[in-house]
Amino acid sequence: MPAPATVRIERLLPGTADRVWAYLTESEKRSKWLAAGPFDLMAGGKIELTFRNNNLSEDAPRPVTSADGIDHLLQGKVLHCEPTKLLVFTWGVEENASEVTFELSPEDGNTRLVVTHRRLSGRGQLLGVSAGWHAHIGILIDVLSNEKPRNFWSEHAKLEQAYKELFQSSQYTAPKTNDASGPYRQG
Repeated sequence: MPAPATVRIERLLPGTADRVWAYLTESEKRSKWLAAGPFDLMAGGKIELTFRNNNLSEDAPRPVTSADGIDHLLQGKVLHCEPTKLLVFTWGVEENASEVTFELSPEDGNTRLVVTHRRLSGRGQLLGVSAGWHAHIGILIDVLSNEKPRNFWSEHAKLEQAYKELFQSSQYTAPKTNDASGPYRQG
């Protein structure tokens, strides 16, 4: 079971590990569900994620305050890389940066993706990261399924509220699910 400052989301994605890996690591493909930017896929390599969440879906974008349309720019460092199986990188460059792990494993012609985001600093970050990964992975499922991507901002707002209610519950236990329709966090 993950530590309290950890988010873990697991989904069964359509397609091979090679295809899913490409959507995790190639800037142009990753920009369709998360963020564009280069990944130097070796230990110590640099990563950059340029988030433009308004570009992830066509309908009802949230206004962006920056003139260049960038919601957020994040830099980090690759800690471990095993192509088509495992990618671990820092979420930031600070000494106390959080850490993201993508684990891939083949399953009946599809790919199981486990995203673990560790060392989150506080309840607010835990809430935002939970809703963020959940919404982004939902869009990844849409893209891999050749479906119209759901609206990031409305999905994120709905999930943030659902996670807020779950985190307030002392009875919180998360159901294991393969779709992106409901909150899911183990921990």
